[in-house]
Amino acid sequence: MQIQKKKRFFITVSLLLVSGFLAVNLAGYLVSVTSLRNQMTQNTLPLTSDNIYSVIQNELLRPVFISSLMANDTFVKDWVLNGEKDPGQMIKYLAEIQHRYETISCFFVSEKTHNYYHHKNILKQVSTSQERDVWYFRVRNMTEPYEINVDFDMANRDMMTIFINYRVLDYHGDFIGATGVGLTVNQVNRSIENYRQRFNREIYFIDEDGLIKLRGASSDHDGEENIKEYIPRSLLSEIIKGEKHRFTYHHKGKLVLLHSRYIPELKWYLMVEQGSGEVNRLVIKAFFINLGICVLIIILVLWISQRTLSAYQKRLEEMATIDPLTGLFNRQTFELFFTVIMKEQIRQHRPLSLLMLDIDYFKEINDNYGHQAGDLILKKVAELIGSLVRESDLVGRWGGEEFLILLKDCDLDNARLSAEKIRQAISELHAVYQQKAQLSVTVSIGVARHNDGESVDQFIDRVDQALYVAKNTGRNCIKWV
Repeated sequence: MQIQKKKRFFITVSLLLVSGFLAVNLAGYLVSVTSLRNQMTQNTLPLTSDNIYSVIQNELLRPVFISSLMANDTFVKDWVLNGEKDPGQMIKYLAEIQHRYETISCFFVSEKTHNYYHHKNILKQVSTSQERDVWYFRVRNMTEPYEINVDFDMANRDMMTIFINYRVLDYHGDFIGATGVGLTVNQVNRSIENYRQRFNREIYFIDEDGLIKLRGASSDHDGEENIKEYIPRSLLSEIIKGEKHRFTYHHKGKLVLLHSRYIPELKWYLMVEQGSGEVNRLVIKAFFINLGICVLIIILVLWISQRTLSAYQKRLEEMATIDPLTGLFNRQTFELFFTVIMKEQIRQHRPLSLLMLDIDYFKEINDNYGHQAGDLILKKVAELIGSLVRESDLVGRWGGEEFLILLKDCDLDNARLSAEKIRQAISELHAVYQQKAQLSVTVSIGVARHNDGESVDQFIDRVDQALYVAKNTGRNCIKWV
């Protein structure tokens, strides 16, 4: 069945490719310069626009991730909630983030004191009366977790900077400040120049007033600061009305094809232009080039499709990372994250503890009520464990009725307390099965803290031994080694 689906897929793709190329070649032979201009405006320029937009999104993805880590860092929350007693600690933290991730700027603004902590010092106190501080009070009132804002960076000689402003909430969900990082627009600017040189297209950004905000190093619009100088005002009005538009206009005596796209992250408009001279040359070459490479491209695309489809199929088979019954990580995925987290904790000299949990007399539930009842218990226990651990902890189904819980930054004493809390909560659990039977279970838990030089397997073996002791000394208890 799978082979037949693949065969049908490739037959369909082949027919579509052959039909598409024949249609394009025939159209390229018959259509006029105007038709090719429409093709350029509707497809090629939007594609370049999409590529530039993808570059911008990729450039912003990393700083958004960094800001998210800062906003959810327990150090930041605890430091604020403890009264911001030592500003040097926050400055040192921001400096470390700035150095590690090589950002231009790194900051935190406290809601309580309005102090603007920078990675170098306390920069200022934000105020509603200062125009340059409006961003903070806007972020405070947002419902979204973060915003991307283009502004001048006062701490870096008013350099044009893209800021990621991320809301920081305490453990009760109350707003306690804003944090984030800044990056320059230089990388985006280099990408613009790269695309301009590769595709011989003019690429630049404008704001809603028509002011040119970014352009390539050798732009045709050098010396021009506002597109109102050479396009009709009605055209600018159309550009700022919608997300995407296609236009033609005359500039310096030449017809120009224009595609505009609104970039919500920057609140600017991306402009991609193509001169008509290049279009005329493409008309002459298009038909002959397409005929020559038609068969080659079809073969190449089919080969790439086959390789890609096989690779993705294999990848999907390998990505069975979640246990379908409990929704927890399965054993393979848990082991992968286990290894990564353990190396990180060892490198940072932080404690790491492990709990192994086994449901007592689980076989009796399956024998007395059936496997559906056993599945219900597994789901309820998994849900309860998930509600009792921290977001930073790792929970997985180890096999059958066994679960592993990896506790980051947790010593043996705290691990025992966590284990007891879980054991007590599960002992009070009552699951209604088929609206007539109330099922309850207990668990035995083994607890261990990682020892220096200990491998993953050795660590798991020790906690397994502790669980074995718990199972053989009355169950419904915790034991540690």
